[in-house]
Amino acid sequence: MQSVFRSLLTFFALVCLCRAATAQETTPATTKQHHFMFMQYAPGNRIVELSEDGKILWEHPLPSLAVMFEVLKNGNVVYAYGGAPTGVQEVDRQHKVVWNYVAKCEQVLGFSRLPNGNILLGEQGPCRAVEINRKGELVRLTPLTTQEKPAHRQLRSIHQLPNGHILSCHEADATVREVDKEGRVVWEYPNVESVFDAIRLKNGNTLIACGTQARIIEVTRDKKIVWEFSAKDAPELGLNWITGIQILKNGNLVVANFLRGKEGQGVHAFEVTRDKKVVWTFADHKMAVLVTMAKVLDD
Repeated sequence: MQSVFRSLLTFFALVCLCRAATAQETTPATTKQHHFMFMQYAPGNRIVELSEDGKILWEHPLPSLAVMFEVLKNGNVVYAYGGAPTGVQEVDRQHKVVWNYVAKCEQVLGFSRLPNGNILLGEQGPCRAVEINRKGELVRLTPLTTQEKPAHRQLRSIHQLPNGHILSCHEADATVREVDKEGRVVWEYPNVESVFDAIRLKNGNTLIACGTQARIIEVTRDKKIVWEFSAKDAPELGLNWITGIQILKNGNLVVANFLRGKEGQGVHAFEVTRDKKVVWTFADHKMAVLVTMAKVLDD
């Protein structure tokens, strides 16, 4: 009788151990948490700052349509606004507008802040890069090439390179272009549907957010793809329309996933390593329906 009892105890112990082992194997790996800020496209344009535990620390309503922003070292936030009027604003954390430039074009959605503190606007209608100083004075104007006549989809992100060239994303043309100081096209990468963002890397390659192709690619000067992250690499993300990209100090990428047409069916943003491991996601569909940009603040 005692031997039977001991056998039963041994059996149940083995069952418990097997269940515990199975639970450990099937439990998803815990991803990191971030203190970050995101641009909400809908419902209602606003910028929201979240703590690591998901609490709203700050939110700022935007005057009109907006898709991108930058956070300054002093905590102020700069964004382009595309209504009427249209331009770029800088606000402090008390929502006071500390700098505002009203553009002389149909719409501004893309911009970047230069190392000297000036702002580079991506003007649409006509399509051009316009550098403005803190006094609101024109410093430089560079014409940009586009085949698109209506203003709204002519241009998205825009960056000035160390050599003074301009790297710009032309959504309607599905093309990333680099132009020299006179506006002559010196390099381009075509066939990137609804392209939103492109960043020139230190190695000379270009990282591209490939819009509705739902992928990020790194291409060489001779247009060879040397790295790619797409929906097939992480189907659980529900990649739909890749928009803003942030490169962290460790080389990881923070990427925004615009869910237009697939609202509620994927993540708004994620962090991925260069070996294609997803280590962080943001997918709160009650807080936001559509997001165009996310920036980690604890990097």
